[in-house]
Amino acid sequence: MCERKIMRASRLKLFIVSAAALALCACGGGAGKATIAGNVSGLGAGLSLTLQNNGADNLTVQNNQSFAFATQIASGNSYSVTVLNQPTGSNCVVVNASGTVDTLGDNIGNVTVTCAVTASVGGTVSGLGAGTSVTLANNGMLLPIDVNGGFSFPGILPAGTAYNVTVSTQAAGEICAVANPSGTTADNTMSFVTVTCI
Repeated sequence: MCERKIMRASRLKLFIVSAAALALCACGGGAGKATIAGNVSGLGAGLSLTLQNNGADNLTVQNNQSFAFATQIASGNSYSVTVLNQPTGSNCVVVNASGTVDTLGDNIGNVTVTCAVTASVGGTVSGLGAGTSVTLANNGMLLPIDVNGGFSFPGILPAGTAYNVTVSTQAAGEICAVANPSGTTADNTMSFVTVTCI
């Protein structure tokens, strides 16, 4: 009689432990699925950016706030958060962008998107003769130019970056001079440099 009671008690304990384990699994992110989430900071007022996870599941974020993708990722599968559309005049970088969901499907909440206002350096070239070219330099970056008109150095810079545009190689048979050659970049603008060749 005592042995039967002990066996019943053991079975009851096993049932309780199994039920508890199932409940814990269910809490991990919804039957082994995880929500991919994080936070956006540095985004200028009135701006927005569009994020993607694994090249899909587009999510537009306005203002600085937390975010979460609608599509959950099953345990054992990978995620990769990228910026689809950068906000105007800014550049946003994703930290903790990728990984693999663990076997419990624990939610991911440490994706960080940090945005910074950007600027560029450029201007105009005039007086350049046909078939000739001038090479400009800015802090070690070279830019050959063979037509008159607008130009800009490639890349975007944080606002407040110092620039100094010089002529690295003169156009054949001409002398090109730079006006407004140096300064610091300003928010959401192109620093205007004028190059005149004679």
